[in-house]
Amino acid sequence: MAATETVATGLDSIGTPTLWALTIAAVLGLLALDFLATRKPHEVSMREAALWSLFYISLPVAFGVWVLKAHGSEIGVGYYTGYIVEKSLSVDNLFVFMLLLSAFAVPKALQQRVLLFGIIGALVLRGIFIALGAAALSAFTFVFLIFGVILLATGAKLLKDALSGEAEEEPDPNDMRVVKVLRRFWPVTEDYRGTRMTVKQAGRRALTPLALVTVAVFMTDIVFAVDSVPAVYGITADPYLVFATNAFALLGLRALYFVIEGLLAKLVHLSYGLSVILGFIGVKLVLHWAQTQWDGVPGIGNRTSLAVVVGVLAVTTVTSLIAVRREERAAAQAGATDGDELPTH
Repeated sequence: MAATETVATGLDSIGTPTLWALTIAAVLGLLALDFLATRKPHEVSMREAALWSLFYISLPVAFGVWVLKAHGSEIGVGYYTGYIVEKSLSVDNLFVFMLLLSAFAVPKALQQRVLLFGIIGALVLRGIFIALGAAALSAFTFVFLIFGVILLATGAKLLKDALSGEAEEEPDPNDMRVVKVLRRFWPVTEDYRGTRMTVKQAGRRALTPLALVTVAVFMTDIVFAVDSVPAVYGITADPYLVFATNAFALLGLRALYFVIEGLLAKLVHLSYGLSVILGFIGVKLVLHWAQTQWDGVPGIGNRTSLAVVVGVLAVTTVTSLIAVRREERAAAQAGATDGDELPTH
């Protein structure tokens, strides 16, 4: 057994029963607050979205300060690293949410309600995955190896898709398997009926398009949970911190979507960055498993992890903006050249 451990064991947790209860109550309270904020469908202004985003970013930052003071720098750095990783992956979630909202032609006034349902689904699913992961890690050390392989495979697929230039295409709702299944059992209204999921139509209970897009979002939540939970377990195996980082990363997505909706299309290199981050954490998990089997295996500390994650995100953001700016300049120059070639009368 190696002398140094880079990932805490599943049995070591700062989450006391009281802290768990307070955290879950706080999450439920924040979700209730979000429901109140979206009870009246309306188009979200940039000012409203920015204020909510600032609120939801200040919460995990302040919580991290408490973790640092109460439990030391190693655990505190692990928490912040996990939060940044989860927040980065949640931005990738927004790409898919954006495509689904567009494919289902969700009215602007209802978009934040759909996002809120997606966040609730993601929290529930990740809570289940976290509990299963904590139990598995406590009982079987080889689960670290399995998680590592999952992340390496996911990172490789992201990189392959990015290199091949395969962009996310807007899905056709009528081709989605989940939509086809739902249509077999219930009729679907042609238009949205406010925030209602079902209505009475011709004597039968019918689904609205809002119900279909909500189910579609839930299905994507399952896919994202498979990647995100092993990723944060690669930073810390403390189930409480894993839950806290996931909850903080997800709670602010509703508002963040409207803040960076325009910027999402400009992050053209995000897939490259996420593939590197997932691959890096995958290697870290594999090394941790190897440490439990053989002496002398090197490890990767949380401070190194934080530096790599922040560095990769900074580089991919800068290179994305540079690439988009170059494309815009090239398009502008091409347009100017075409204009010069127009015949004059």
